[in-house]
Amino acid sequence: MNFTQSFKLALNSLRTSKMRAFLTMLGIIIGVGAVIVILSLGNGMTNMMNEQFETLGANLVQAMVWPRGEGGTRDVDADDLYDLVEQYPQYLTGVSPYVSASAKVRSGTESFDRTSVYGVSESFFKSDTQKTMQGESLSKGRFLRYIDVERHQNVCVIGAYLELEAFRGDALGKSLSIGGIPYTVVGVLSENADNTEGSGDDKVYIPYENASRLSGGSHQDMYLMTSTSRDTAAAAKGIIENRLQKTYQSTDYYMVMTSAEMMDAMNTMMNTMMIVLVAIAAISLLVGGIGIMNIMLVSVTERTREIGIRKSLGAKQRDIRSQFVIEAGTTSAVGGVLGILFGVALAAVATALVGGLMTSGMGGATFTAAPSAGDIAVSFGVSVGIGVLFGYLPANKAAKLNPIDALRYE
Repeated sequence: MNFTQSFKLALNSLRTSKMRAFLTMLGIIIGVGAVIVILSLGNGMTNMMNEQFETLGANLVQAMVWPRGEGGTRDVDADDLYDLVEQYPQYLTGVSPYVSASAKVRSGTESFDRTSVYGVSESFFKSDTQKTMQGESLSKGRFLRYIDVERHQNVCVIGAYLELEAFRGDALGKSLSIGGIPYTVVGVLSENADNTEGSGDDKVYIPYENASRLSGGSHQDMYLMTSTSRDTAAAAKGIIENRLQKTYQSTDYYMVMTSAEMMDAMNTMMNTMMIVLVAIAAISLLVGGIGIMNIMLVSVTERTREIGIRKSLGAKQRDIRSQFVIEAGTTSAVGGVLGILFGVALAAVATALVGGLMTSGMGGATFTAAPSAGDIAVSFGVSVGIGVLFGYLPANKAAKLNPIDALRYE
């Protein structure tokens, strides 16, 4: 009996006992479906994060510093990093402190409790790209200027959501209360997320020293800097690290990362998490394989006389073994196909349900959970392999049956 005949017999066996076949394949279906969903979500998250980092640009460098507190002779401040940019114009083009302020935002009697307030410098907005260091663009007005930051003027740039909710779409020149202090709106950002409360469109930018005062005069601990190009980002990072090392004499007080390094770190973390989750989901495949082995052992018992007849007619051990191995492989292959369809359907549901939430949290980057062709091919191959592996023991048992004993079996 050749492969085609064995395959047709296997399909016929599945058709004649549909419920038993489905229950046998259930472990494979759940296991493959779970793996497909997990890989799809991982692909969606990775692509979304990469898209987000691309909007930041490959020349962004982020520096985090932690003040030494009491007993420390000196800490690095914004002026030190401004001097560094002036000293190395061939590598660095701008620096902006990035201060997160804890302040209440109000417009008239309406309060916006989830609005984020950030303090930045005029360098946060790049004149060459007409975008901020975080990839945001202006739809109205202007961004903060040097004179605004230098004189600590009470002016602000707001997100699209805040303009719509607080000013009904006409915010320029209007006043907004931040921490009890009136600020004049001089610019409005383009819609960047889903324009809802707490999203990337619900934010305010003010001069960084103003934000520092709102937060109780805390030390600026985060700086965003830009290199002249993608190729000079590594050199720019080295210059910043040397300057911080000169002051702190220890890497315990600072950390510098380029946007490319941040993207690589996030991808590494995502890949590690995916491996762990896929390994957990693969337990279902193991359970499915055991189910196939059990049902094949039952099948061998039920077809003992058939095996005896085939052997008496000249069938060899390898013929019997291959027939049952092909049957087990076919069962797991069909289960794998159903599992893939199940996983793709769940991934589509995840895209619809989770996509909007993830998009708003990542500044407008799109989220699509979809498996790659490689993921599908590997999942199908693993499902078939499990069927063949766990089907070999029953197949080998069938192949070694004595034909006389098999014919006499009732």
